[in-house]
Amino acid sequence: MAQPPSPAAVMRLVAHLEADALAPELSSELTAWLAGSARFRTFVEQHRDKIRKKLRSTADPESRRDVRAELRAAQLLLGDRRLELAFEAYGAAGGPDFTVTFRGGRRLNLEVTRLRGDPAAADLGGRLSAKLRQLPPSVANALLLAVDGSDAAAVDVAGTVRALRARADAKDEAFFAARGFAGTRDFYERFLRLGSVLTWCESASGNERAALWTNRSARIPLPSRAATACLAALRGY
Repeated sequence: MAQPPSPAAVMRLVAHLEADALAPELSSELTAWLAGSARFRTFVEQHRDKIRKKLRSTADPESRRDVRAELRAAQLLLGDRRLELAFEAYGAAGGPDFTVTFRGGRRLNLEVTRLRGDPAAADLGGRLSAKLRQLPPSVANALLLAVDGSDAAAVDVAGTVRALRARADAKDEAFFAARGFAGTRDFYERFLRLGSVLTWCESASGNERAALWTNRSARIPLPSRAATACLAALRGY
C-alpha cells in the first residue's frame, strides 16, 4: 500500500500551483484532494506546469471556478482505478481537456465546460455549439457539462439538441454562421463527432449528481463500459 504523502510535500505542490491565483477556499480543497488521492496527486505532479499556467491565466473568480471544475472532475474520475487520464494531450493543436483510457484499452476524449449561473437561463445551445468545434474526428468524444443545481437530469440536453437540429434541418445558415460554423453542413459534420454529454451537478447527491445523454447519430459512440464508469465516478460511487 502506498504511503500517504507528508503534509509538507502536499503544501509544496499546492504552492507551486497557486502562484497567487487560488482563492483560500480552492487552495484548501486542492490540498484535501491531493492528500486524499495518490492517483490524483500523481496526475497533478505530471501536469503541474500546465495546471499552474491555467490557474495563472484566470482573471476573475468565475474563471477560477471553471478551472476548479476541471480539477474536481479529474479527481473524481481518478477514483476509479480502471480510468487513466491524460491532460491536454493535443497540445498546441488544441482539443479536449482530457483523454480517458478505460482499462488500458478503449479511449475517449472528454471536454469539460461549466455553465455559469442558473442553468435555466444559460445559453446551452451556444455552449454546445462552441464545444463541438473543439472535437477532433476519428475518436470517441464526450462533453462534461458542470452545472449548478440539484439534479443533473434537469438540464435539458436532449431538448437543446433537438432545437439545434431543427434549425439545421431548416437550413438556417445564418444562425450557424453566427456561431462559428461554415453553415449547416459543417454543424452536422461536427455534431456527428459528439458521442455523449455528461451533465454533472456537484452539489446534488446519488444518481441526481450526474446524467448521461447519448448521441445515437455519433459516428464513433463512447465505449459503453467507459461511459458507465465515468458516470459512476462523477456520482461519487
